[in-house]
Amino acid sequence: MTMKNILLACLAFVLFSACNKKVDELPPATQTGANTFGAKIDGNLWVPRGFAGLPANDILEARFTSPTSIMINASDFSKSPNETEFEIQLINITGPGTYQLNTDVTRPAFANYAYYVKRNLTPKYEWITSSTNTGTVTLTRFDNVNNIASGTFQFSGQNIYGGVANISVTEGRFDVSLQ
Repeated sequence: MTMKNILLACLAFVLFSACNKKVDELPPATQTGANTFGAKIDGNLWVPRGFAGLPANDILEARFTSPTSIMINASDFSKSPNETEFEIQLINITGPGTYQLNTDVTRPAFANYAYYVKRNLTPKYEWITSSTNTGTVTLTRFDNVNNIASGTFQFSGQNIYGGVANISVTEGRFDVSLQ
């Protein structure tokens, strides 16, 4: 085996070993714009991660959709092509406080909602809040001068395809810099 082949084998081992890195804890609850996100899904820890432990662009994105509305997207590509993603939208934010999630899934652009998807290139399972499976987001900081949103969330998600059990998302937290 040539030195080049040995180096390539070592690199492949390191990359694929990082794929299986277990999440041991949720990120700390901060309010500094640290760009962190995490939750428990049916009791299992979840955080955004890039492929093979390498950083990926846009695994955590937070942006203003209006001066009083935000969208947060967080993705886990660590087991690619099997990927998971969160999306949380809050509209009509008046400041720190508790916001109820979704009462109308037929018009999510006009409602606060949380969404979680599992996909293998295309969506396999999708869960979203609804009038019967709701939750809350508690903003502990909403600073539209320094562009920081921090808080906690929890929700029950209904599978939009039916047939697969609902999910329970608990101990969710985020601390993001808004674009």
